[in-house]
Parts: sequence; C-alpha cells; structure tokens
Amino acid sequence: MSGRILALAGGVGGAKLALGLADVMSPESLTVAVNTADDFEHLGFSISPDLDTVMYTLAGVANPETGWGRQGESWAVMGALGAIGGETWFRLGDKDLATHIERTRRLRAGESLSSVMRDLAARLGVGPAMVPMSDDPVRTMVTTDQGELAFQDWFVRLQCGPAVRSIRFVGADTARPHAALLDFAGVHGVVVCPSNPFVSVAPILALPGVHDALRQTRVPRVAVTPIVGGQAIKGPAAKMLAELGHDVSALGVARFYSGWIDGFVLDAQDATLAADIAALGVRVRTTDTMMRNDADKRRLAAQVLDFVDELAVSGRHS
Repeated sequence: MSGRILALAGGVGGAKLALGLADVMSPESLTVAVNTADDFEHLGFSISPDLDTVMYTLAGVANPETGWGRQGESWAVMGALGAIGGETWFRLGDKDLATHIERTRRLRAGESLSSVMRDLAARLGVGPAMVPMSDDPVRTMVTTDQGELAFQDWFVRLQCGPAVRSIRFVGADTARPHAALLDFAGVHGVVVCPSNPFVSVAPILALPGVHDALRQTRVPRVAVTPIVGGQAIKGPAAKMLAELGHDVSALGVARFYSGWIDGFVLDAQDATLAADIAALGVRVRTTDTMMRNDADKRRLAAQVLDFVDELAVSGRHS
C-alpha cells in the first residue's frame, strides 16, 4: 500500500478500528478524522467525548471494560459533587477531568481545538494524526417524541430512551472542515469505521464540501458495518435505524452510505445480505468484523486495507 489512509471515526467502534489500523500501519500513513458534534459544555468544561475516546484508545489508556474513559480511573470528584447536590449524570473520572481542564483552559485562551488535541495526543504517545472534523462548534440535536434534546441529554442522561424522529447538526452549515477532509492528495483510501452512521459519520458529511469531496475523489472508499445480526455492537445505532425508517441491518447502513462508497465490509453472520448490498453498486467483503481483542482489531484492519488495495487495483473506485 502506498499513500495515506483517511479514517472517519467516532465512538467506541470507530476507536477500536482506528487502533487496529494504527497497529498495522506506520504512524505517518494514518489520519483519523473524528466527529465533534457530540462535543458539549458541561460543569463549565469543554467536553469532546469522541475525540477523547479515540485519543485514549490510540494511547493505550482507555478503560478496557467500557471502551471510553481512562483505565484505572477514580471518582472522588464525582462523589464529592454528588454529595453537595451537583450534576453527576455525565460521569467524569478524576484522570479524565485533567483532560477537560487543560482543553478548556487552552480553548478559552484562543487556541484551536486541532492544536490542543494534537498536543494532548502527542503527550499521551499517540502516533497517527488524529484531527477533529472541525475547529468550529457543531452540535447534534435529536428531535424525539419528548421534544428536541441535545445529544448528550438524549444519549447519556435519558439513556437513549425517547424515540428519535429526526436529527440536525447545529452549526454544520457554516463550520470549516479540517483540511484532511477536503484534500485527498497523497491519500490511498478512505475508511469509514464501524461508527454510528447517524451521529458519528453524518455530522462529518454535513460539513460544507465534505460529502462532495468524498463522492468525487477517485480513491477507494470502504465502510465497515456497525451492525451485526441486526444488532449494534455497541450504542444506539440499531434503535436509530428503526426509528428513522431504515432497515435494521447492515443493508440499511449500506443504503445510507450508497452513492459515495465503493466497498462495504460485512460480517459473516450477515452473508445473506451480500447480494442485496452488491446490487447497490458496492463491492462487498465478508469477514468476521467483531473486535473482541487487539488481535481482532489488527486482523480486521489488515483485511480492510487489503480490500482498499483490491479496489484500487480493480478501478472500482473510479
């Protein structure tokens, strides 16, 4: 493989594949563009959940049980906050708080989110480039049967309970995309990690020029399914597929991405869907997509990269 891989990621699934890619590639060959529409302000801090999940995962310090937050975490601040009546629905561990404190301080001093995260990632030993989708604020708002809610209210505080009617990304129409999402010079392929299509990948596509750039580029674009056997590996993707009127399957995800992807990585459990996905004009690679451990992450990453190479040679991306 020659050239860089641009990976689009958000959430635990995206972070897992990003780690697999990082383990089988040279650091300079991988750029991970991360969703920031989940970002919000809480307890006076600037919180970037997806950026931190990807950063902690690539640094090898993520909590192995949850996939988010830091390993060996303590909760003294949350305990003390709860004791005096403060908000504790969004759990921030003591180590994790250090990230939020430093990021907030530097953002308020005028530094860009890209600059802050580049430095924090480097200090934690992250090798690949890890960039926010934009330095400008974009916020996911979820319209539900209980009214419109900020994403973290719906996702964490209400545990995804209210039924989803629609989603919008406030600020996306004027936010400036990171240059990595528009300039494909030297890029060998684009990988859409197994992240939630609606709240991790769609916000990236909603930025001005990004969807068109991805649709028009002549490099292979491969998406990895976040749905296996009709269920999300983690998170509310299956629930959102159903409530937003899509098939609750890998086929539903492939249809959502059709028109700009060339390849789709399907789990072997869903092999019967391969023909229907291929009918969308998308090449299908069927494999075990479950990432139970680091060896699985590396295995899947290697297969995804092989698929990118195959598409590049066949010219299916042109």
